[in-house]
Amino acid sequence: MKTGLRFFLAMLLMLVVIIVTNMLFPPIVPDPPPEQTEPVEAGQVEVEPEPGFAEPDREAGGLLGVGDERRESLVTVETPLYTITFSNHGAAARSIRLSGHMSFARDGAVELVPDGATVLAGTWRVGTEEVDLTRIAYEISPADGIRLSEGTGPRTLTFRYENPTQGVVSEIRYTFSPDSYLVTVEGRLPARERAALFVDLGVGLAINELKEAEDRRAMAFSGNHFGDGIRARPLRSVREREAMEGPLRWAAVKSKYFVEVILPGTGTGEHGFLSGVRAEPVAERDRAAVSVGMPILADGSYAYRAYLGPIEPELLAAVGDDLQEVNPVGFAFLRPIIRPFVGIIHWTVNTLHDRFNLGYAWVLIVIGILVRVLLWPLNQRAMRSQMKMQAVQPLAMDIRTKFADNPQKMNQETMKLYKEHKVNPLGGCLPLLIPWPVLIALFFVFQNTIQLRGVPFLWLPDLSAPDPIFILPIFLGASMFLLQFISMRAMATTNPQMKMMMYILPIVMVVIFWRLASGLNLYYAAFNVATIPQQILIARERKKAAPGVSAPAPGPRR
Repeated sequence: MKTGLRFFLAMLLMLVVIIVTNMLFPPIVPDPPPEQTEPVEAGQVEVEPEPGFAEPDREAGGLLGVGDERRESLVTVETPLYTITFSNHGAAARSIRLSGHMSFARDGAVELVPDGATVLAGTWRVGTEEVDLTRIAYEISPADGIRLSEGTGPRTLTFRYENPTQGVVSEIRYTFSPDSYLVTVEGRLPARERAALFVDLGVGLAINELKEAEDRRAMAFSGNHFGDGIRARPLRSVREREAMEGPLRWAAVKSKYFVEVILPGTGTGEHGFLSGVRAEPVAERDRAAVSVGMPILADGSYAYRAYLGPIEPELLAAVGDDLQEVNPVGFAFLRPIIRPFVGIIHWTVNTLHDRFNLGYAWVLIVIGILVRVLLWPLNQRAMRSQMKMQAVQPLAMDIRTKFADNPQKMNQETMKLYKEHKVNPLGGCLPLLIPWPVLIALFFVFQNTIQLRGVPFLWLPDLSAPDPIFILPIFLGASMFLLQFISMRAMATTNPQMKMMMYILPIVMVVIFWRLASGLNLYYAAFNVATIPQQILIARERKKAAPGVSAPAPGPRR
């Protein structure tokens, strides 16, 4: 069962409990893409012609005199954050390893590029001709690569090709900084009219998680349109050629925790946007070939930026253009509601970890307690409202019996009763529903935040993975049972449905949370434990109010 569906069921069950508790004492009141005309090789995206463009002749390679048979050579760029291996064929990246993140699916650091694939390869399109730049063997400078350490300035790796007979030059320059995952790319091709460049983002990222199926499900491409906002599409859903038309602020391919993003160059005008994204199905399941189009200026120059790294909201937000939304939180219809809380949660997590030097597991525990403390007044109000409802229920039942044949009169008298005793029929529900956007935001943040990835705690090897011996889900269910037991005992209810709910709901919640991230279970367990003192206090109040009803009999009514 998918994580989102599990959570939806959990929330639905919680809502049922809230509503049932009160009902026991109720008041009476995109155009289809064009047909593919010829087969496309896996990993290559068919580019639709711009208005006035003829379909390109793929065999026409004379623009750059392609077909250089020089041997492939590799060069490495190493920074404190990553190691990228480039090929001289097309200046494409054959490997991108993130030094600060360990892969759980292979030895060593996280790898972004699948085996045998490349990214950042370019295709130059001019009118009716199209040239795959990986067919060109570039000269590399510096030939021994680049090594950057902390405190050093940016450095540039240059790829240059000059045809010996035509004298035509193609140049690609990658600039790297030691403290950033953002790479600046500038290039130049021969000046031609109606020219464009398509940069390859590959067929999705390499698998780096133990739960391969979950990592594959998270694979998607997305773009931030200037007018329509952010749109995303799972790679597994690409069954035929698809296009996401521009202008775009950025385009990306992501997995659960990592992302490759293409952004426009830092300039304005034609350098300030991307022209679109193309996706093409490939043979491998849950994957699709994705490329990003961008304009080439009249002088043959182009520029873009590439973010190649983890999905860390603070790093992505620093890039701008809402890049932190590349991995949107929650269901689409809930995002406008929960988005404001997501930033606050991330800030709280980072503050507790960085400023107070708390481990992430203790951060989750502290947040669980803090949320419970902040919600204490709302919970107190809801519980007391339920007590008032219980107190007037005998009187309400008398009214129901007396006016059973006159529903309109029954409603009038019931509402009058509530007004006399200052009872709000919805008072038991609304205070508990108000904090739900916060609780939903907490769920999705803790289920997907990269800070918890690979972090051990006590017997837990990884806070982003399920508890291997299932202690936390069982403890979560037990704590939920205890909370309900305290509440039911105070109410002294003999209602069989409530008693059945007390036993069944904890079991269902254990099943739902059984395979969810252990960090998420840790948070909810801390939240439940922090609720117990308040539940005991409320139970005592209920016992004091139980002997009688501090309300006059309804008396004769007109």
